[in-house]
Amino acid sequence: MRTQDQLRGQMREEIERSGYYPEIVLDSLETVLAEEDVIDFVVHHEATFDREELRRHATVLVMTPTRLLMQHTDEHPADEIYSHPYASSVTNAVRLTAISNVMVTRILANPENYQAGATPSEVILTIGWGAASRLELEPATCGDPQCEADHGYVGGVTGDDLNLRFASAADGDGVVQRALGFTQRLAEATGKPV
Repeated sequence: MRTQDQLRGQMREEIERSGYYPEIVLDSLETVLAEEDVIDFVVHHEATFDREELRRHATVLVMTPTRLLMQHTDEHPADEIYSHPYASSVTNAVRLTAISNVMVTRILANPENYQAGATPSEVILTIGWGAASRLELEPATCGDPQCEADHGYVGGVTGDDLNLRFASAADGDGVVQRALGFTQRLAEATGKPV
């Protein structure tokens, strides 16, 4: 069993290893972590393309005895408000009792050769607690391509609290295994088996 000093030290090392504004990420986490114990954590670093720019994001999930802490940091190019590139850092704390679902999607390459316990190619972790929803609407039609009448809108609402994708190709097998372990401990703590 790891001590708090060991867990916090390992978390600091993994955040620093990601190389993504580690001091901003750590300061943001300390704001909400306070003196509460760390039960487990996972660090997620992702690069995406936005138009012709490479943008990086980092998300750290920390489970305490009573809460799930989520720290997300983005970098942004200069814009009409800020003349220099800048980072935004958001930290959220959710009571474990408020978490309504923990879902894990496993992507398995060559499923015909799957061996029990093998690391998936990808893992997508979805956590819901009812704070955010995505509304998607589109114009309704009657099926007649010539019809110009207003038929209103159709659409749906989906929960969209947190989705993180961990891929062996991008992050390595160790990070995917760590994400699976974190998911299992979170599911156990919330009583929502995956």
